[in-house]
Amino acid sequence: MQSISTLELGTEKINKLLRKYSIPSIIAMTAASLYNITDSIFIGHGVGAMAISGLAISFPLMNLSVAFGSLAGLGGATLLSIRMGQKDYDSAKLILGNILVLTVIIGILFSVITLLFLDPILYFFGASEETIIYARDFMKIILLGNVLTNLYVGFNMTLRSLGNPRMAMISIIGTVLINMALNPLFIFVFKLGIRGSAMATVISQAIMFIWQLRFFCNRKNLIYIEKSIFSLKRRIVTEMLSIGLSPFFINTASCMIVIAINYGLMKYGGNYAVGAYGIVNRMSYLFFMIVFGLNQGMQPIVGYNYGAKQYGRTIETLKKTIFLATLALIFGFIVVELFPRTVASIFTTEETFINDAVVGLRLVFLTFPIIGVQVVITNFFQSIGKSKISIFLSLTRQLIFFLPLLLILPKFYGIYGVWYSFPISDSISLIIASTMLFFQLKKLKNE
Repeated sequence: MQSISTLELGTEKINKLLRKYSIPSIIAMTAASLYNITDSIFIGHGVGAMAISGLAISFPLMNLSVAFGSLAGLGGATLLSIRMGQKDYDSAKLILGNILVLTVIIGILFSVITLLFLDPILYFFGASEETIIYARDFMKIILLGNVLTNLYVGFNMTLRSLGNPRMAMISIIGTVLINMALNPLFIFVFKLGIRGSAMATVISQAIMFIWQLRFFCNRKNLIYIEKSIFSLKRRIVTEMLSIGLSPFFINTASCMIVIAINYGLMKYGGNYAVGAYGIVNRMSYLFFMIVFGLNQGMQPIVGYNYGAKQYGRTIETLKKTIFLATLALIFGFIVVELFPRTVASIFTTEETFINDAVVGLRLVFLTFPIIGVQVVITNFFQSIGKSKISIFLSLTRQLIFFLPLLLILPKFYGIYGVWYSFPISDSISLIIASTMLFFQLKKLKNE
């Protein structure tokens, strides 16, 4: 069964494959994003508006955790897709084992180091005396469960690479449902505050990680866990980390950007402005998760066909993913631009908070109709193993242009300068990504 579902990547119609691989990912990713939104709503109404600001302060550290987790998880999943396309199943087994071992090592090191210096890190990320108590309480529990979280995410990426998008979807939806059940219970019934929200997150992911294990321990599958695969191989680790460097730099750059955003908003707007970014961030991710779901569906299709040198199918998959991603973000643009106050009011009744969020929502969503193209192109280069190009494109959007704009524009436009940085950097990075893609497609067509 496993071999059939994998081989179809090179023979089945692209439209059908995108539906099969993307829809489960989109459902799962959107469900996860909706959880994050309801999580913020529970915290905003059950703990207070300032707790949302504290949660926003924790975003950079959570992004950094994801960055280190993706080094092994996403890098290994991409490499796994390519090896499956080459029908090198022995190497694929070793890659699975290396994903597990490296994920555990990185997760433990990250948690230990971060917990030792948690307060200084949070202050560096823009926490104030009013918000650090919430950020600290939340991140302590998240970091204690970091290894399980990374394993859970890594398994999900691997499931998709092995031709099991439905199981990956069920895994994420299961996490979301458990999480949404535990969150109000811990916050409103047990009065655990923001710590209850963090506990709900870790517990739900741990439960579904255990559920995932049953698939990887099943010897009927083509790729499964056995004792012989747990030895780290330098060649495999090097390739995994090389590919994983792209999402690592994406998330690390995102961490730096959020720090700069928090500093700018805190300086020119105060704690409520920082909390407003928390709302903007949640809503942005709701629609970006659709694009990420499309990217996750595209990744095994592109990886397999590129590995099999079926470049026509590779290019067709890319074009159709770009089209669908653009449609999704146009929809997000319309919703937010027409109803920004309604969106902000879902999270809080604090008028100052709402006003700051409305400004941020309108300006950040301004380039949504075009930015999906850049995001898909970046993921495309990663999916074909062109990690250096993918890293460069990631840095153009998140660091090379965005960070300087965040440092310069607020000096002239105050809090508006922070928000202006989003659409300007998005527009410039799109031009560069499109140019890089043009030359890559020209090369593929000539091979």
